[in-house]
Amino acid sequence: MERHPMRKIREVLRLRFECKRSQREISAAIGISGGSVCDYLNRARRRGLTWAEAEALSDSEVEARLFTAVGRNEPVARAAVDFEWVAREMRRPGVTLQLLWTEYRDAVIGKGDRPRPYQYSQFCDLYRAWRQKLPLVMRQEHRAGEKAFVDYSGVKLRIADRATGELTEVELFVMVLGASNFTYAEATKTQTLPDFLSSHVRGFAYFGCVPAVLVPDQLRSAVSVPARHDPDLNTSYAELAKHYGIAVIPARPKKPRDKAKVEVGVQIAQRWIVARLRNRTFFSLGELNEAIAELLEELNERRFAKLEGCRRSAFEAIDRPAMRPLPLLPYEVAHWTNAKVNIDYHVEYEGRLYSVPHTLVRRAVEIRATTSTIEVLHDRRRVASHVRSYRPKGTAVTEGAHRPKSHRDYGDWPPSRVIGWAGSIGPNTAKLVEEILSSRPHPEQGYRASLALIRNAKRYGRDRMEAACARAIEIGSPSRKSVEMILKRGLDRLTIDDRASGESRGPTHENVRGGDYYDTTTRPPSSTRMH
Repeated sequence: MERHPMRKIREVLRLRFECKRSQREISAAIGISGGSVCDYLNRARRRGLTWAEAEALSDSEVEARLFTAVGRNEPVARAAVDFEWVAREMRRPGVTLQLLWTEYRDAVIGKGDRPRPYQYSQFCDLYRAWRQKLPLVMRQEHRAGEKAFVDYSGVKLRIADRATGELTEVELFVMVLGASNFTYAEATKTQTLPDFLSSHVRGFAYFGCVPAVLVPDQLRSAVSVPARHDPDLNTSYAELAKHYGIAVIPARPKKPRDKAKVEVGVQIAQRWIVARLRNRTFFSLGELNEAIAELLEELNERRFAKLEGCRRSAFEAIDRPAMRPLPLLPYEVAHWTNAKVNIDYHVEYEGRLYSVPHTLVRRAVEIRATTSTIEVLHDRRRVASHVRSYRPKGTAVTEGAHRPKSHRDYGDWPPSRVIGWAGSIGPNTAKLVEEILSSRPHPEQGYRASLALIRNAKRYGRDRMEAACARAIEIGSPSRKSVEMILKRGLDRLTIDDRASGESRGPTHENVRGGDYYDTTTRPPSSTRMH
C-alpha cells in the first residue's frame, strides 16, 4: 500500500481522535482511500498512539512509531564505504564515481559476507554527504584591483630547431587578476629569475596598471627561503615589488586553495592556448609568443558562459579603475649577489673587476647588476656605480676617486709590500711581480694576479717558483699565466742546454720519423711502403 505524506497521516489522526469524524468523512476530507485511513488508524491503536501524543512529536518520530516493525521492517545492513579512499582516488586522472562504485561493489561481493553493497545512487549520495562534513573552505572574495595571481603551467610548449628539428620545452607563464579573471600569458625559456621578473614586467605592461598584491607560488625565483607562514622573498623580487608599490604574499606550500584563481587560469590557458597550438611547429620563442598573443586576445574577448560580458569588459569595468598606474620607468631586471672587497679595492662580477672606495677593503658588500649598470652597496647605501663592462674577463673598471691619495693610504697594502712579499721567495719572483704591477694603469689592479702568483710557492716550492719566474722573464712573458704553465709542464726543471737541444730536436719517441724516412734517394728501389 502506498504511504502518504506525513502531513496527511497526521490529519487522519487529528480528525479521528480530536474531531471524532468517521473513516468515510476522513477519506472524503483528505482525499485518500478508506482503506488507507483504516490502516493508519489501526497502526495507531496497536502502537497506543493518540493525537495528543502525536501532536507533540516530530514527523520522523511519528513515522517511527507507526511504520517500524522490529525484526521485519529494519533496513538491510550495507557494507561500509571508505570515503577517504574515494576522495583520494577521485584526484587521479580519469577516475569517476562510477568506476569506484564498481570496484567497491566487486570487493564486497567477493568477500561473500552478509552486508550487501550500496547501489550506485546511494553510493553517490553518501559520498556527497560525507564531503559536506569536511572542514569548511573560505570562499575567496576578490576585491577590485586587489590581487594578481602568478604561476607556471605544468604542461609545456615546445620550439623546434630549424636545422635539426630537435624540440626544446619552454615554460608558459600565466598571470590572472582576481576580480575580472583578465589573463596574461607568455612563453619563456626557463623559470629562472631573469625570465620570471621579465614576465612580470611585460604582464604589468599588458594590463597597463598594477594590482595591490601579488600571489606567486613559492618557487625559487620568488622565494629564497620557503616557509609556510613567513617565507623570505628573493631580493630581486622584493625590489620589483618595491618599484611597482606591490605587496607580495606567496601562497602556502601544498595549499592550492590559496591560489585557486590562477590554478583555474592555468587550466584555461592549457586548454585555450597549449591545446590549440599542439599541432603547430614554432622555430623561435618570438614566433611562439606571437601565436600566444593572438589566442590570448580571443580568450579575454570570449563571452562568459553565465555572466554578462567577457574578461576584458570586466577588467575595464572592475579592475582597471581600482588599480594603480604604471611607474614612469619600467623595472629593470637586476641580479643581486654578495661579494668581499679585495685588497685592490675592487669587487668581481662575472669575471670583470669594479672599483669601490679603498676604505672598504675586506668589507662585505652587495652587488646589484643590470644589463647596463653595476652598483655596489654597503650597509644598504650605494657606494659605487659603474657602466657594466662586457670586455674580456679580467678587465678592470676603475674610478679615480676610489684610489688612495698616496701609498700611506693603503694601510698595510702598498705596492712595495706586495713586491717585498714576492722577494721573500726570491729575486726573480720579486722582479716578475714588479713587472706585473708596472704593466697595469694602476699598480693596485695587479694585486690579484700577484697574490695568486705568490700562492703557487706553497704548492710547487720556492725553488721551482724562482726557476719558473726566471724562465718567464727570459722568454719575455712575465705574467702569472706563463709561470703557472711552466710549472704545470715542468719546464722549470730543464737546464739551458736541455731547453736548447729540446727545442731544436722536438720530442723523440718511436712514432716520430726523421728526415731520412722521407729521403727517396737512399731508399732501395724494391722497397715498398707498409700500410
